[in-house]
Amino acid sequence: MESEGEIVDLQPQNPSPRRDLPINFNHYATKKSVSESMLDVALFMSNATRLKAVLEQEPSSPYYTVLVTLLSISLFLQVVIGILLIITARINLNEVSKQQWLNQLNNTTMVMVFITVIINILITAFGVQKMGQPWPTPRPS
Repeated sequence: MESEGEIVDLQPQNPSPRRDLPINFNHYATKKSVSESMLDVALFMSNATRLKAVLEQEPSSPYYTVLVTLLSISLFLQVVIGILLIITARINLNEVSKQQWLNQLNNTTMVMVFITVIINILITAFGVQKMGQPWPTPRPS
């Protein structure tokens, strides 16, 4: 029986002693960078496929130059972002002397990701036709 005024702990006991340890932010940052790198690879593959589809069209096609330019810039930025993410993942976040530089590197990467997203929105807006399908011709008003 419980006596009056006694505090009863209703929380289950943690069977894993590892859960009591503080979060290792260095491992967290590394996992985050690896996840971002995997997404970057997926987008890179998608844009490479789109670039191939555009290059298979005739250069006289509407938006040909615009799409080749945007896709090339996007692919270049994705390579740079991938390199920055690898560098970020290799730096020890727990070293106080490197934290300011790591913060600047992370901010630079985020700005480049934002620019890449905007470019990819434009790529989607201009569209890529599948091979063998004609580009739509504008109708006179």
